Amino acid sequence: MDEFIYKEEGYKIIGCFYAVFNTLGPGFLESVYQEALSKEFDKNKIPYVREQKLEIFYNEDKLKKHFKADFICFNTIIVETKAQKFIIKTDIDQVINYLSATKIELAYLVNFGTPELFYKRLINNR
Repeated sequence: MDEFIYKEEGYKIIGCFYAVFNTLGPGFLESVYQEALSKEFDKNKIPYVREQKLEIFYNEDKLKKHFKADFICFNTIIVETKAQKFIIKTDIDQVINYLSATKIELAYLVNFGTPELFYKRLINNR
């Protein structure tokens, strides 16, 4: 596996994060940033699905419970958005669980709620 998977796709997604943050700044609800991010993804021709249901498996058995990722971009990258004063370990764990429950290799956790944009790139190591 390439050490920096989906490099070009990641740059495009991160560029959208900055476009939204530079326009709106901090202080809005998460849903506002999600809608603005959708518009940036459209503008930059990034294919995505919002609130994609992620199935969870226990061994080989599919569970009734599921996750909902904010975005799945390029069918290969999870984007989870937050609008909080800071990111806590639980937020990171949430995204790691999304990766663990799927065969998706890469995720971005982005927080629009701080004075400076924060994002974290997470890789599925399982």
